[in-house]
Amino acid sequence: MRLDQLSVNLTQRVKKVNSFNLMPEIEHQLAEIGFIPGEKVTVLRKNLFGGNPMMIRIGLSTFALRKQEAELIEVEDLKNND
Repeated sequence: MRLDQLSVNLTQRVKKVNSFNLMPEIEHQLAEIGFIPGEKVTVLRKNLFGGNPMMIRIGLSTFALRKQEAELIEVEDLKNND
């Protein structure tokens, strides 16, 4: 599942960031602000009609992400150990 598909107030874990080598600078920026494998992530708010930005909590920080950035972040259930 991708971060942009996550329901509001559901906490998951970052599995990986998939820039598909098309946007390595975006992947690097996301890693710098905390989107690294294993980090807990929660969607706090989505704007109406899927608009931008989305409010995201990663670790103890809160950020606004564009939907296009959230689409690059793969998440998994907290119970998943692999």
